[in-house]
Parts: sequence; structure tokens; C-alpha cells
Amino acid sequence: MKASWYEQQGAANDVLVTGKMDDPVAGLGEVRIRVMASGINPGDVKKRNNSFGVGMPYPRVIPHSDGAGVIDQVGSDVDDRWLGRRVWCYGAQSYRPFGTAAEYTVVPIAQAVPLPDSISFSVGATLGIPAMTAYQTIQVAGALAGKRVLVQGGAGAVGSWAVQLAHQQKARVIAVVRSDADREIAYQAGADEVLLTGEGLAAQIKHLAPEGVQHIAEVAFAANIELDAQVLAQGGSIASYATDSPNPAIPFWPLAFANARLFFIGSDDVPASAKSNAAQAINDCLVSGWEGLPIAEEFALEDIALAHEAVEHPKKRGRIILRMG
Repeated sequence: MKASWYEQQGAANDVLVTGKMDDPVAGLGEVRIRVMASGINPGDVKKRNNSFGVGMPYPRVIPHSDGAGVIDQVGSDVDDRWLGRRVWCYGAQSYRPFGTAAEYTVVPIAQAVPLPDSISFSVGATLGIPAMTAYQTIQVAGALAGKRVLVQGGAGAVGSWAVQLAHQQKARVIAVVRSDADREIAYQAGADEVLLTGEGLAAQIKHLAPEGVQHIAEVAFAANIELDAQVLAQGGSIASYATDSPNPAIPFWPLAFANARLFFIGSDDVPASAKSNAAQAINDCLVSGWEGLPIAEEFALEDIALAHEAVEHPKKRGRIILRMG
């Protein structure tokens, strides 16, 4: 098969190679997917750059955890009825060496999710990490019907999904975005109100939610925790999946007096049942009519270095996708 990989970490143009490899074979409990589209997440470029400082986990890495395609081979213990199914997958390169930047990838059957017929492979490749993370960020708050939810970064990949998932729960969603251009993305995802970052934001949120917001989905914990503490309702919760500083200070007493609950969210190390529930909730959003995240640009596999650079230095709002053929 044709695939892209790296055997050392560094700049995209220096380390990414495209060539031929043996086709993978589905083992017990696995399926092989003929990849039609591969999604690139910030974590993929950070792994390639060694931003996490863990080095090369395997001698050779085919990057990207997310993708979509058609199952063309199943393990001997997997029902043949999976053959030919359109699916999206997640975790292809999580604790595994070979992801979706290839013509074929192999994943455990639980990580291959039926792709609704109305959804393109390109959109399917955008699901995985952003949508699964957003689900965990929203579901930790419990039932949200009728409650006010604040989504910081409501036009981003995870933020848009958090808006949509809270909207599906019939929450009253306030999204915060960085620019007027981002407003439409947040509204299309299901936000009831969209506010711009900047001076006076806390007052605007309090005007919309005089008693505070019951839950906050947070993209920049260190930068926003002071404001979050100001607008959080008594007994409210904050779930953060990212931070702009690895060692943030927190306003302890305001959070303590609010009896706040803090959650820190990762997308990989959660129970299998939580992942299964997330996949179902994600598909429910798509079937209900939401079109998913916007796509900024699609690249051929041979142009994977350019695609990674587009993720690192975005010029357009939306996801970056590799198309196979």
C-alpha cells in the first residue's frame, strides 16, 4: 500500500516520507479499513514534533488517529457483515504505530463506527478526537436540559462539537469566539448566543445568565479560569480539555465558595463504554441534520508535509484533510 510515515521527529518537510509498505492484515477483533480520508489533529503534528517530550514511541509511525473509509477485511472472529460498510474510526494511532495516513489502516472493531449515508468521508475523517473529546467535556456535567452552558472557543473543532452536543441535550448554550467570522460557525453548531472575547465579557455572560452558568467547556484553562470563576453558578462545573499554560494558577476561594467541580479531559484514556456512548451521540448529531465541522482544505497523501504545515500555520478556518485518490 501507499503510506506516509516518519522514523524520526522534526519538521514536517524534513521527516515525513511517502512510499510503499506491505498491506496490513486484520487480526483477532480487528477490521481493516480502506481509507478514503484521513483527518489531521493538532496532536498529530505535536507527536511528530515531539512537543510532548516522549520521543519516538515506535521505530516507524504512520500518523493520524482519525479517518473514514470502507471495511474491506475482518479478523476471523469478526462478523462478515461488517465487510463493505462505510465507517469512521478513532484512535488508529493512539498507542498503536500505524494510523490513517495510508491506503489501509487496521483498528479494533470497537473503534470503527458506522458512517451515516448522508455524511461524506471527508467529514467522517473530522470526527474522532475532536468529537470524542467534546462528548467527555459535556457529559461529565450530567443532565443539561434547561441549564446554561458556556463554551469557550465555540468555533474550534472541539468547541463546535461541545456546542452541538450541549444543544442536543437541550441546554441553553452561550459560545465565546474570537472574531465575527467565527460567529456563524458557533451559531450553525447550535449556540443560542455567541459573544466575542475581550473586555466586558464577564458582564455580558452575567447579563445572559444572572444566576451563573451551570457548566463550562474550557479550551484555555489558564487564560480563562479567572473569568470562569466569576460567571459559574453555585455548584457548577468546569471541564477543560486544553490549557495555554501547563502550570496554571487558580482562584481557589471563589471556586471553593461556589462549590465548583473541576474536570480535566483527555480523549484516549476513558472507559470503553464512554467511547461507545460518545460514538452513538456523535452519530445522533449527524443524523439529526448537523453537517459537522467545516473543512478548510484537502490534500493528497503525497502532500502530507504541506497538510501538516497548514495545521501548524492555519490560514483558513476549518479542518485539514488528506484524501486517498
